[in-house]
Amino acid sequence: MSKEKKKTIIGKAVDIAILKRIFTYVKPYRKNFALAVCTTIFLAFLSPVRPILIQYTLDKFVFNSPKISQVQTYIDKFVPVGNHSNTEMLFYLMIVLVALLISEAFMQFVDSYLTNSLGQKVIKDIRVRLYKHIVDLRLKYYDNNPIGMLVTRSVSDIEVIADIFSNGLIVIIGDILKIIVIVVVMFVINVELTLIVLTTIPLLLIATYIFKKSVQRSFQEVRTQVARLNSFVQEHITGMNIIQIFNREKAEYKKFDKINALHRKANIDSIMAYSIFFPIVEILSSLALALIVWWGGKGVLQGDTTIGQLMSFILFLNMMFRPIRQLADRFNTLQMGMVSSERVLKVLDTIDIIENKGTKVAHEIKGDVEFKAVWFAYNDEDWIIKNSSFSVKSGETVALVGATGAGKSSIINLLNRFYEYNKGSICIDGTDVRDYELTSLRKNIGVVLQDVFLFSDTIANNISLNNPDITREQIIAASKMVGAHDFISKLPNTYDYNAMERGGMLSVGQRQLISFIRAYVYNPKILVLDEATSSIDTESEKLIQNAIDILTKGRTSIVIAHRLATIQKADKIIVMDKGEIIEMGNHQELLKKNGQYKKLFELQFKEEEIG
Repeated sequence: MSKEKKKTIIGKAVDIAILKRIFTYVKPYRKNFALAVCTTIFLAFLSPVRPILIQYTLDKFVFNSPKISQVQTYIDKFVPVGNHSNTEMLFYLMIVLVALLISEAFMQFVDSYLTNSLGQKVIKDIRVRLYKHIVDLRLKYYDNNPIGMLVTRSVSDIEVIADIFSNGLIVIIGDILKIIVIVVVMFVINVELTLIVLTTIPLLLIATYIFKKSVQRSFQEVRTQVARLNSFVQEHITGMNIIQIFNREKAEYKKFDKINALHRKANIDSIMAYSIFFPIVEILSSLALALIVWWGGKGVLQGDTTIGQLMSFILFLNMMFRPIRQLADRFNTLQMGMVSSERVLKVLDTIDIIENKGTKVAHEIKGDVEFKAVWFAYNDEDWIIKNSSFSVKSGETVALVGATGAGKSSIINLLNRFYEYNKGSICIDGTDVRDYELTSLRKNIGVVLQDVFLFSDTIANNISLNNPDITREQIIAASKMVGAHDFISKLPNTYDYNAMERGGMLSVGQRQLISFIRAYVYNPKILVLDEATSSIDTESEKLIQNAIDILTKGRTSIVIAHRLATIQKADKIIVMDKGEIIEMGNHQELLKKNGQYKKLFELQFKEEEIG
């Protein structure tokens, strides 16, 4: 984040535009919100009642003060003294005070529960919407943004948004209202004592302002370092095998240590601010208390002030300083909620999605595929695919070969609309893929990747992807067909065996076979195999080659492979180089051309002989 941007965020205590957007998520919970506001306002007016009642009790029934205040006159209208003695009235008023205290505690519980539950309901809805939006983002977005950052936005930042409701706006309004009510009541009771109490407030406001600015900067830095920490940890734990293979543990540990040290420093800066601010508040509070005792005690001796007034002002002082002390912290909480909200809304406002404007539903497609003068670039005009044209008839198998970076994988990404092509057209059964409804299009295209991703779940769920329409019987039948049933049956709990994260408990070949079963049970009309036979042993390759023969039978198949021996039976082989199609034909035709394909084939044949 740039310094200019950072300064802008810190400078805004409350961004009204962001707050309005966050509060749109409150609409389904209007009653909850209204009740929380009402309890907060009620508490603001309820809190000063206890000190007033204590003052009344002491002045009228303990010290029999001759000085009658407006408050005492008003309370007399509601307290039926009658023939009761002072001792009896003390007992009755003590019961009232206890009841008042219990009522206030109960209302505080209700208020806290309502505001916190409102926050949790709101962030649940925001998180669901954010996740749905992230799922809809095109793959290009993930190419440019670290996964750890998105994890932070989906988890940590959204948790901070909850504080807007539990410790932010509603509570701040309640605290400010409570302070106003207390000050007004104090002025009604005794103007001189009120002015004495308020003499320390300017110093407190200055200290609060400095604290607020300091904590804002440190909290902003904390959030930045949390995102960096999450990104680093997520990335390096995922790639731990590379770190250990290349003996980079110490080097990566040093990097982590530096990032963690910055995170620690940011937190210590905020701790330092709190460590200075709260003692200052206590000093000012004690100073105000000393002034009250001095001036009020003198007033008692002179008969200008009652002991009840003095006691009530001591209680009012504590009640007033507590919310003032907390206000700075609450404003920082609100401001951090604004920062996190801005970050989350920035992801939600990202329009880097595949537009699903197609209206045609791909119910019964045959599987004819045609690329017509297709151009594609990830960035600007740095073309990955250049003016490429070819066609595949229903049931045919076409193989794409070429060096790394030739554009083979980009071809299949365009067919699935994971990326959008820039020029030309891609048609299935004569209809442009953009005219198909996106979900129905992808249901008809099965993809088996080289790097198989398995979730931390059972084998059966990794095959069906928790699709309720796929039964256990279908999974077992597909496994037998593909040739994977034997190894799955030998696993503990068989199809209920947990493959663990990314399928770490299985071999490369086993993971690949599971991906074939996954494709088979979804029964796609078009099958894409991307480097499906690379990086596996000979025995596994035979099983997978058999699975490929079964899968491709009767389906339009597009196969990407480095091992040319596995694609000799393909109906058509397309040779690509630097995004262009340079040769096309079947195996025998391409060998006769004495071109690039023949060179690649002879080179691999010699390497296999040497191996």
